[in-house]
Amino acid sequence: MDRWFFEMPTLELCLHLLGKELTLDGVGGYIVEVEAYMGPEDRAAHSYGGRRTPRTEVMFGPPGKAYVYTIHGHHCLNVVSGPEGVPNAILIRALEPTRGVDKMIERRGRDYDLTNGPGKLCQALGITRQHNGWDFLDSPLRISEGIPVKTVAVGHRIGIENTGEARWYPYRFWIDGNEHVSRPRKALKKIQL
Repeated sequence: MDRWFFEMPTLELCLHLLGKELTLDGVGGYIVEVEAYMGPEDRAAHSYGGRRTPRTEVMFGPPGKAYVYTIHGHHCLNVVSGPEGVPNAILIRALEPTRGVDKMIERRGRDYDLTNGPGKLCQALGITRQHNGWDFLDSPLRISEGIPVKTVAVGHRIGIENTGEARWYPYRFWIDGNEHVSRPRKALKKIQL
């Protein structure tokens, strides 16, 4: 991957992240589900209204960095996207596990549902707030080429009920038919790649 990959418009990058391989120290899998958060205009985004805090600062920097935050005791991994200074991010919601599955089972304490949710995948890969700001091109936390994707399903984001109209934005994307998606729901539409 090159820097230009992360500089493409956020909603376009969502489509291109699907099927890419996410790894940390040799443990990981293929990205099968993502959600876009579109910065100052998006009530569901941490940077809504231009909010700039120590927690959100990484989103204002160059794209291709990890934005890791904690919610309800779980870590969530995001890819900083779009042009520098525009605080957009893409939440990695689910992976299809492919590398280091034994390590994932050890970390999760189970051999099922290893990476089908943002908190689960962070626990399985060992991603914590320590990884906030890491560069996906120049660190052990990597996004690299993966598998081809033919059909992408598009739907509403999940778990943001208190964000008004933003909860209905069609900013959730997943590989159609993939069994590792966090919460299967009916797609609003499907895109052929």
